[in-house]
Amino acid sequence: MSSGLEIRWHGRGGQGAKTAALLLADVAFKTGAYVQGFPEYGPERMGAPITAYNRISRNEIRVHSNIYTPDLVVVVDESLLDSVDVTVGLKKEGAIIVNTPKSAEEIRDELNGYEGNVYTVDARRISVEALGKYFPNSPMLAAAVAVSGVMDQKQFINEMRASYQHKFAKKPEVIEGNMKALTMTFEALEEDLQSQSRLTA
Repeated sequence: MSSGLEIRWHGRGGQGAKTAALLLADVAFKTGAYVQGFPEYGPERMGAPITAYNRISRNEIRVHSNIYTPDLVVVVDESLLDSVDVTVGLKKEGAIIVNTPKSAEEIRDELNGYEGNVYTVDARRISVEALGKYFPNSPMLAAAVAVSGVMDQKQFINEMRASYQHKFAKKPEVIEGNMKALTMTFEALEEDLQSQSRLTA
C-alpha cells in the first residue's frame, strides 16, 4: 500500500455509496493512513447515478482531483452496468466488485471486456437477512475492505463497531445488524479471495 490505493464507487442516490466512501476514509484514518473520501457532486436526487472516491495511503496524499485510473471499482447498483461504463480507467491488475446475485462468470460479459479480477456480492440478500431491510452500503463497504486488503479485517470490524455504537447508541439492533452484514460479506467472499489475490497483498 506504499503507493496508495484508489477506489471509485458507483451507486444511486439514497443507496449509501457516498456514506460508504466516507466511512472507509474514517476507518482507514484511524489505522494511521492518509485518506481522502469524497463524492462527485451532480444532481443529488434519489435514484440518480452518483460517484464517490477514496484515496488511502501510508504516504501523504498530494493529489486532490477525481480518480481516473482506480485500483478498485465498487458498483453498488447492478443496473448501472446498462448505462455507465463502470470499468473506464480501471487498472487491469485491479478489481471490480458488483452488487448482484450473479456469479463473476455470469456478469463478466457486462463489463466491457475488463480482464482483471471480478467479484460479486449479493448485498440485498445479506442486508435483508442481517438488517431486515435493503441497505447495500454495509456489505459493499466490507467487500471493498476484503478485496483490497487495505486493512486487517479484525481491525476493521472493531473500528466499525465503535463507529456504529456512536452513531446508533439508542438502536442496539441496528448495530448488531450492521455488524452481522459486515461479517457475512467477509464469509461470502472468502472462497473467491483464496483463488484471487488481494490488491495490497
